[in-house]
Formats: sequence, structure tokens, C-alpha cells
Amino acid sequence: MSSKLIPRSPSEVMVIRDITPNVVTFSVPFLRFGTVRIGGRGTLVRLTSGSLAMVSPVALTPEVKAKVAEKGGNVGYIIAPDIEHHIFISEWAKEFPNAKLIGPKGLQEKRDKVTNDEKIGKEKFSFIYTPENHQDNNVDQDFAANFEVEYVDPHPNKEIVLFYKPDKVLIEADLMFNLPCIEQYSRVPEAEKGGNALANKLFNGLNSTSGEAKGMKRFLWYGMSASNRPSFNKSVQRIDSWDFNTLIPCHGETLVGNGKDIFRKVFEWHLQGHK
Repeated sequence: MSSKLIPRSPSEVMVIRDITPNVVTFSVPFLRFGTVRIGGRGTLVRLTSGSLAMVSPVALTPEVKAKVAEKGGNVGYIIAPDIEHHIFISEWAKEFPNAKLIGPKGLQEKRDKVTNDEKIGKEKFSFIYTPENHQDNNVDQDFAANFEVEYVDPHPNKEIVLFYKPDKVLIEADLMFNLPCIEQYSRVPEAEKGGNALANKLFNGLNSTSGEAKGMKRFLWYGMSASNRPSFNKSVQRIDSWDFNTLIPCHGETLVGNGKDIFRKVFEWHLQGHK
């Protein structure tokens, strides 16, 4: 049940942060497999038209609703950036029924099979990313004016990566982590953070961007890109061509100002080759 993946009191632990005047993050604690602290993050983007896009929706707490209202209140797009980040899609769709739902291939079918979870509805997606339209940003004219998109189909989670052009911000879900997740657990009492110390140490080592990031490089090269590395490499190379300076991951710390440099370090083998 998805309820087991949600903080007991989201309002008490969520960190709301303005990254730019047009980009807001909502960071929350999250334990993967009940063992590893990876955190979670949703990102709200105000487009040049004033319409809002919500990427990886989080719980619609009163504080989240207030921030949406502060940014204009007109949610035009609700985006599941991969097949894992979709629990709150229905909640947002009910609150903003005119918003277009966007997600990757396979997510509609995954949600349609769920029969015992009140959080997961049967809403139909307006636009679905597939290997055939993996660079398509023509959801509509407004969307195309603000975003470049790359759908990384070889990744096991089917990643939709978004580049918000006006503020030079890259938004992604599981393409790369930046652990440990300090901000996402900053409002959680130490005694309540949970997780297994050894498991966290090992997983953080595979998903840390510090130093030479060799653990993450190996994890991405031998694990996440293994199904079709040439296609994965092409996606990474196209993302690298975008002029971003801030990188917002769903898991771990946001990289403000140095996002492009860290991205290039982490994906060095995919950009330059590896023997």
C-alpha cells in the first residue's frame, strides 16, 4: 500500500524552498525498503505564461496549497517523472482537474492494475513519453516554450528529464541521486530517522557525488545503463548539451549553481567513453 511510503505527518517534516522566484521544491523524508534513507522531493515550476507545472507530486498539505496559490494557483501540468514517482498524481488531479497529466510509457498500465489502494486512481494521462517521442516537448505551445525534455527509456525506472529553460534548471527523478539526503531529513528528530546504518552507508557510497564519485559512476555504468548503454549515452549527451546550472534531483541534495559541473563528473564515462 502506498500509504506505507508516506510520512505520517507531512506538514511537520516537509521543507519548502524557493530555488528561484519561479521554482519551488518540497522535500520530505522517505525510506526505501524501510531501510535506506533516500528522501523525496517534488518541484513546482511557474511557466512564463503563469501556468504551473508540478513534477513528482508530493502530499497536498495546507502549506503546499498555500505555496501553489502564492505562485498563481493555475496548475496546468502534473508530471510523473518516472514509473515510481506517481503516488500523489490522483490527489493533485482531483484538486486541479484541468491539468494535463504527463508520464512515461508503462505507468498508465501500472496504475490501472492497482485495485486495493485508495491513493492510486485511474486517471488517464494526456501525454505519454515513449522511445519514439523521447525528445518531444510539444505537449502544447506553453510547455514547449519553457521545457526541453529527454525520456531515458533504458533506465529501469523510465526517466523523464526536464530542462526549465528560463531559469536554467534541470529537474530529474532517479537519473542520478545526490546522497546523503540532509535537507529531506532536516525536520525529522534524530531518533525517528530510521533505517539501517550499514545499508545507508553502502547505498550512500553508490549515490554520492562527492570526490571522484567512483561508486556512482560504476552504479550508473554497470547497473542503470546496462540494458542499452548506447541509447543511455545519447540521452546523457543531449542533457549535457542544455545550458543548466542548477540540478534538482528527487533524492538527496539540490545542486544550486554547480549542477552542470557535478552532472558532467558523475556521467563522465557516458560522455567521454569508458574502457
